[in-house]
Amino acid sequence: MKIDAHQHYWNYSVEDYGWIGDNMSVLKQDFLPVNLAPVLVDAGFDGTVAVQARQIYDETKWLLKLSDQSSIIKAVVGWVELCSENVRDQLRECSSHPRLRGVRHVLHDEPDDAFGLREDFVRGLAMLEEFNLAYDLLVFPKHLPLCCKIVEKFPNQVFVLDHIAKPLIKEGAMEPWEAGIRRLAQHPNVSCKVSGMVTEADWSGWKPEDFKPYLDVVFDCFGVDRLMIGSDWPVCTVSAPYANVMDIVCNYIGQLSPEQQAAVLGENARRIYQIPD
Repeated sequence: MKIDAHQHYWNYSVEDYGWIGDNMSVLKQDFLPVNLAPVLVDAGFDGTVAVQARQIYDETKWLLKLSDQSSIIKAVVGWVELCSENVRDQLRECSSHPRLRGVRHVLHDEPDDAFGLREDFVRGLAMLEEFNLAYDLLVFPKHLPLCCKIVEKFPNQVFVLDHIAKPLIKEGAMEPWEAGIRRLAQHPNVSCKVSGMVTEADWSGWKPEDFKPYLDVVFDCFGVDRLMIGSDWPVCTVSAPYANVMDIVCNYIGQLSPEQQAAVLGENARRIYQIPD
């Protein structure tokens, strides 16, 4: 099974998606499974991990309902109020659905760069292992030292780094991103999504070779057993069509063995998110 490990759905409204600026007008419309299914199949993928795009609990319930209606959604990474006293009740409710396989909070949007070490956030994060849920880390390069501190607190928790931590690909900057990646990857309970790269590049002028230095680093650090391909659709469409985005990684791993390619293209996502056959 080939799995796109990171994509989103939404019913667009200005109120819910204020982060979509005028330079991203292509995103100001609804994106649902019926829209993704044809391009997913054309690219040779069997399913996806649908990831939260709004930080409200109803988002999780909506995505799980979508997964009941569409067979292409193999797993959901939702959102719960990790800082709330009621987080256990939310986790108990939504984790009863078999396709909830992870939780995410948009750490890089928090005004406090150390938000991930807040006592209430850490208390909520500590409950995820009990419910057998992964935690997706969405951060900028400057947050990678914070990620290390979070991961060190929970050596048995499954963590997944989204979008290779959004390096400044357009500027060709490697530091402090590379140093942070190398340190974080030393923790065996952290995996990484090779996703979200085209939106960090020059939207209208990127070339496949722009991504090679960054791919070299994550493959060297995480190895083929802790990496999974993701599109970040529909966000990626501000810079490239779905197939072009997926081809960046597919072409890069073309020299690997069939088993290694299968790992990156789906088997790792199945194992890490515990997606059934």
